[in-house]
Amino acid sequence: MSDHLPPSHKPVKAPKIGVLLLNLGTPDGTDYWNVRRYLKEFLSDPRVIETPKWLWWPLLNLVILSVRPQKSGHAYAQIWDKEKNESPLRVITRNQTENLAQRLSGDGNVIVDFAMRYGNPSTKSVLEKLQAAGCQKILLVPLYPQYSATTTATANDKAFEALGQMRWQPAVRTAPAYFDDPKYVETLGNSIRDGVAKLDFEPDLVITSYHGMPVEYLQRGDPYHCQCYKTTRLVREYLGWDKSKLMVTFQSRFGPTKWLEPYTDVTLGELPGKGIKKVAILAPAFSADCIETLEEIAMGGKDTFMEAGGEQFAYIPCLNDSPGGMDMIEAMVRRELSGWLD
Repeated sequence: MSDHLPPSHKPVKAPKIGVLLLNLGTPDGTDYWNVRRYLKEFLSDPRVIETPKWLWWPLLNLVILSVRPQKSGHAYAQIWDKEKNESPLRVITRNQTENLAQRLSGDGNVIVDFAMRYGNPSTKSVLEKLQAAGCQKILLVPLYPQYSATTTATANDKAFEALGQMRWQPAVRTAPAYFDDPKYVETLGNSIRDGVAKLDFEPDLVITSYHGMPVEYLQRGDPYHCQCYKTTRLVREYLGWDKSKLMVTFQSRFGPTKWLEPYTDVTLGELPGKGIKKVAILAPAFSADCIETLEEIAMGGKDTFMEAGGEQFAYIPCLNDSPGGMDMIEAMVRRELSGWLD
């Protein structure tokens, strides 16, 4: 590549293709300051909190960030990977990245990496690393099956912000949401069927718990709510189950405003009183297990259900870096790289 260049010219890297997996983010530790730093970046994102800044800034900085880091830090500590000293989200996302890189290694000129919208590794730092490695084409892959402005859009926003500061800017594609992708539906359906088959009880109900959002966001045109229901409907049809067997709920609400219903925690507290005392639950909005699945649902959700009179409770893990999950990610990435790969 550099044979014809003048002696003083910087070396030119051979052209490569980058694949960048994008996920939400995680604090670097469970202590107050690491969690506070993470929450401040997350809750300062206008895509996530649409409250006017003049009203939200003092509430966030003077109230929420004074008390919430301790609570969140305690929750993170319950699920922290102490061997690697990282959150499960970062560990799993790295595993997905390394697995995908191995699967694409035969294509020769592809580099796979991952970045977080909030926290480390930052989107900007990884994009700069890919560009410096010679990636003249980069595929951005937000790991959110269902589209929302609070997830997919802000992940892409952060990438575009970094690209906007580059002199030699690579060509970029963004992978779309895959909530109704047949391969995703099949993989998710198989994970539910296999997960239920491994249990020592037969669930009265299987719950698909999605991350919630304020109802106002839906009213402003966010398609997330509809895509969640479509995912569950398609999976139910794939499994051949009755409508009464698979339910949609929404978790992780924050603040006093009305969020998407039915609420997961409220539902789990009410089901035993309705005679539904054996449940299995999963979180299809997450591509990797994290604090919202492992602490909020697998631990907190179980406590709520059992204290209300439930008898059996099981959490079915996210697709993570399972063989089926990786087959799905690989198929999606190869499809979106069409025309770039030889």
